[in-house]
Amino acid sequence: MNATEASSTRPYLLRALFEWCTDNGFTPHIAVRVDRTVQVPMEFVRNGEIVLNISYDATSGLLIGNEHVEFKARFGGKPREIMVPIANVMAIYARETGQGMAFPPEEGVEAAEVEEALEELVEDDASDDGDSVAEADERVVQLVTAKSDDDEPRTPPPAAPAGGRPALKRVK
Repeated sequence: MNATEASSTRPYLLRALFEWCTDNGFTPHIAVRVDRTVQVPMEFVRNGEIVLNISYDATSGLLIGNEHVEFKARFGGKPREIMVPIANVMAIYARETGQGMAFPPEEGVEAAEVEEALEELVEDDASDDGDSVAEADERVVQLVTAKSDDDEPRTPPPAAPAGGRPALKRVK
């Protein structure tokens, strides 16, 4: 077997980083490129992408297989079955630290194809539920991690003088 016949390393790396996040008490998230092969709630898709919390607390029946990531989760209180082909996973990372790994796009994927598929999915989803995409946009809040501009470690506040009594200050 040569390198071109070997299976993809992506599912193995996903499982390893998922385990690392879980072992360290972090919340694993995956960034997914959405196209017609992905089964996710379309009202939460932004710019052809969706970020999914895949922690054990947020999912039920999580399976990170060699071909798909599958699980059940609640979105807006509604239970949904999620199915993401491994090839569509763009990154996995810990929410708390941002540490993780990004994957290169699969060969043969054209941006125009992704946009066209996304438009079809949004139209189909809007006609099925009766909700318009604009209404869904009003209900969605996107959270982003804020990082400070200074990367230098912060110094702790000065310690109390040695031998002095600790004092409490009342704040009204």
